[in-house]
Amino acid sequence: MPPRSYQVKRLRLGFEKGALFYAALNLRLFFLLLINPYDYLFANDLDTLPAAYLASRLRRKPLLYDSHELFTEVPELVSRPRIQHFWLRIEQRILPHLKVMITVNESIAAIFKSNYSIPVNVVRNVPQRQEQLYALSREELNLKPTQKMLIIQGSGLNVQRGIEEAILAMELIDDAVLFLVGDGDVIPSVKKIVATKNLQEKVRFVGRLPYKQLLQYTAAADLGLALDKPLSLNYALALPNKVFDYIQAQTPFVTSPLVEIQKLIDRYDCGEVIQEVSPEALAQKINTLCSNPERLAILKENCKKAAAVEHWDADKKVLAEVVERVFI
Repeated sequence: MPPRSYQVKRLRLGFEKGALFYAALNLRLFFLLLINPYDYLFANDLDTLPAAYLASRLRRKPLLYDSHELFTEVPELVSRPRIQHFWLRIEQRILPHLKVMITVNESIAAIFKSNYSIPVNVVRNVPQRQEQLYALSREELNLKPTQKMLIIQGSGLNVQRGIEEAILAMELIDDAVLFLVGDGDVIPSVKKIVATKNLQEKVRFVGRLPYKQLLQYTAAADLGLALDKPLSLNYALALPNKVFDYIQAQTPFVTSPLVEIQKLIDRYDCGEVIQEVSPEALAQKINTLCSNPERLAILKENCKKAAAVEHWDADKKVLAEVVERVFI
């Protein structure tokens, strides 16, 4: 965990996953919240809400719930209906009693409002505005002057996010290099794909970087890729952080057909959508864009316009208003 400007307490639990992990987490959290002094509670996602809600009721402390996703519709629960029902029952028991909650986009907020008839405010996970951003040079990146740079970035380079398809698409894309900047559970398997397909010259693994360094790669890229697959309702309604990083870095992007990203593209024309996440569809779109510098220039200019609007200064005002309403 990088240094924080506030005190952090990390818990050592006897389990790392499954029902016993979540039970141990909430039990430890509950007793900590029962005996330690505090004024307010801020619960992040449904897996911390049971302990926080019970402690807030017993100690009569105000609670703000922040749902970073549609938790009960994540693929890990959709494929296990009994466990999904368990978490849904927790949500149904607690959320109607909340004064207010926040979540990450309008589509998810609409579902919570409809299901529980409570006020839901949208506070997106958008970055601060980047007034001056240093982009790595072609020499620093060891790229030829003619080569296009593609990037997929983030702390969650995981399965079902189109990374396998992007790597396979590189077989069909000439004079371009794909940079994977970050880490996740898909990396070991896609490294094997790169080795098997002899794509070492077309795919580079950079690893996890501090945010400022990450944006230096992002700003250097000709195209960003955001290829999360709409395999569940939670994924279909997702609004990945990387999209806003691309916008702030003035890097046009190619994306899968997710509802909230489509809204951004409709509003600003800052990227293009492929209707299916396949190597062939992705390669065709990238080849078309890379051979059309005029279109790339328009998308880049539109990213610049969007970057002036889509940043943290607007959303932090919403958060401040909600916090004041709940805690003060």
